[in-house]
Amino acid sequence: MRRNRIMLDDRLRRAIRAAGYTEPTAIQEAAIPPALEGRDLIGTAQTGTGKTAAFVLPILQRLLTTPATRGRLRALIITPTRELAEQIHAAIGELGRFTELRSATVYGGVGMSPQVDALGGGADIIVACPGRLLDHVRRGNADLSGVEALVLDEADRMLDMGFLPDVRRIVAQTPRERQTMLFSATFAPELNRFAAEILRDPERIEIGLRAPAQTVAHSLCPVAPEQKTELLLRLLDETNTASVLIFTRTKHRANRLVKQIGRAGLNAAVLHSNKSQNQRQKALDGFRSGQVQLLVATDIASRGLDVDTISHVINYDIPNTADDYIHRIGRTGRAERTGDAITLVTSDDRAAVRDIERALGEPISVRTVDGFEYGAATPVAATASAQRRSTGRRSGGRRRRR
Repeated sequence: MRRNRIMLDDRLRRAIRAAGYTEPTAIQEAAIPPALEGRDLIGTAQTGTGKTAAFVLPILQRLLTTPATRGRLRALIITPTRELAEQIHAAIGELGRFTELRSATVYGGVGMSPQVDALGGGADIIVACPGRLLDHVRRGNADLSGVEALVLDEADRMLDMGFLPDVRRIVAQTPRERQTMLFSATFAPELNRFAAEILRDPERIEIGLRAPAQTVAHSLCPVAPEQKTELLLRLLDETNTASVLIFTRTKHRANRLVKQIGRAGLNAAVLHSNKSQNQRQKALDGFRSGQVQLLVATDIASRGLDVDTISHVINYDIPNTADDYIHRIGRTGRAERTGDAITLVTSDDRAAVRDIERALGEPISVRTVDGFEYGAATPVAATASAQRRSTGRRSGGRRRRR
């Protein structure tokens, strides 16, 4: 590490070994030492880089070594989605397994009573979504006056989802002398102003900004809009896929697509914000366990979905921005595994393709499928990648239908 090394508690080191970790990732190596010193942080790192442990370990170390009154909430982690909250909660459980520190999640769509108990002293660390936590604050269920460490994770996503006013109200309930760590992939002017309001002389760390994992191969599949589903099914049939995440732009399209995939004889689940928490958890559990190979999702899954075995990300609909593309394809090629990112593109997607290629710093190869009856549209003619056509490219053998 680049600073004087600050040793972690033996219980944390034991948990790290038990989890099979041997070397810190770049964001961990850069962020953990100043965080252990109590510095405020602004961290920027691509997905799949170990960012969660970069703030969880310093929080656990702080709580283990700093005396405190038992039964008070001491650390608060705010995150935009339930899925990310559960992922962080699981990481706390894994890294704090040999300690007596307790964490709990607070988000909507589930009962409030267990959350009231946790907020009332049943947990040292709360991982919360802004809306439900603010509801508890208004009801008098949450005393944030003892918070020593505050983390805002995926802050740009919270800004996009309109949570910033709620987050501002929550932060106002915490002590001014707290340690604050803010993590975000991008920084719009409003988010920069907010960070300046709540952080004190922060150390800024940028790791792999706007760059996808080098283990991901990218390709474009030009197709007429009305042929998207047909081409998707051919790709799934002809590609050796272990676990596939398919992104659509809307919830309605996700619902329609998962039905079309099911009628083709493939096992798929769907994930979007209109699903209940139980439905989301069932879909995620099936996907993680391998019982379900295909997960169709909106951008709710582009940040925080932590499944190392995803072999392919397929953009059924091209994302709205290059940043969204980076986050989507960050779900594959994780933990030094290889992955494929395939994007179906129509004649309306030329500008979006150019933006993505600029973000990647190189053209994306074009992929066609042998024997597929294409319509008249070949929408990538305006992109630099049109000159890099690779006809008939495949990623493996025929996929067995389930």
